[in-house]
Amino acid sequence: MQTAIQDESTVLAPEEAALPVIRIEAVHKYYDLGETKVHALRGIDLEIKPGEFVAIMGSSGSGKSTLMNMLGCLDKPSTGRYLLDGIDVSQLDKKSLANIRNRKLGFVFQGFNLLARTTALENVELPTLYARLGKDERLERARKALEMVGLGERVEHFTSQLSGGQQQRVAIARALVNRPSILLADEPTGNLDSRTSVEIMQIFQDLNQQGLTIVLVTHEPDIAHFAKRIVVFRDGKIRKDEWVERQSQAAEVLLNMPATDD
Repeated sequence: MQTAIQDESTVLAPEEAALPVIRIEAVHKYYDLGETKVHALRGIDLEIKPGEFVAIMGSSGSGKSTLMNMLGCLDKPSTGRYLLDGIDVSQLDKKSLANIRNRKLGFVFQGFNLLARTTALENVELPTLYARLGKDERLERARKALEMVGLGERVEHFTSQLSGGQQQRVAIARALVNRPSILLADEPTGNLDSRTSVEIMQIFQDLNQQGLTIVLVTHEPDIAHFAKRIVVFRDGKIRKDEWVERQSQAAEVLLNMPATDD
């Protein structure tokens, strides 16, 4: 599943005219580990505009996980600025950051992070408890989110009754239930088989076509080519930032893959 990519200067992105929803300006990040000082990010500049689908790649220790923590308002720059929808989140307190995470950001993780003795519906409903919604609206949002990822008939199933792919769909629904403007996905296909991975990417592509901005961390080149843009990190710096010339289409790839029970 190889897809050619060109330099950004030769390919016009449809989002080019929009103002960035994410702007990283001259960001450095240091960690003090005893007597050792780790320089995790080294002067990063990055813009992501509404409706983009960006894959972040890089080896272990390259800085991509540090960047994702920063994008998710889980960490702050040591120097430089991170602007989310024009707001310098680097200057916000913990309560304000938590509010932004709940309203603007959805998170999907490699390990699903679902509650074990809880139904799919209850797992998805959980983030709405912090959104000041009534019970009926919370349940309605959770049901609709599960329907969006193809699990409308599994709402009362417990985590132990779901396959790995279904559990990741629940995790995606949970990330969507508060209607975020940005979805951050950290190795979301890392624990899944090949077909299920492509099925998850089809969900992401469908969501992106509906206007959702997606930032995906992956170490798999094939998965990265389902995105519209690939940013490669090495040694705390961005080494490549390229538009995908021929984006892989998950729906087409699935037609040529053997079916599996899910």
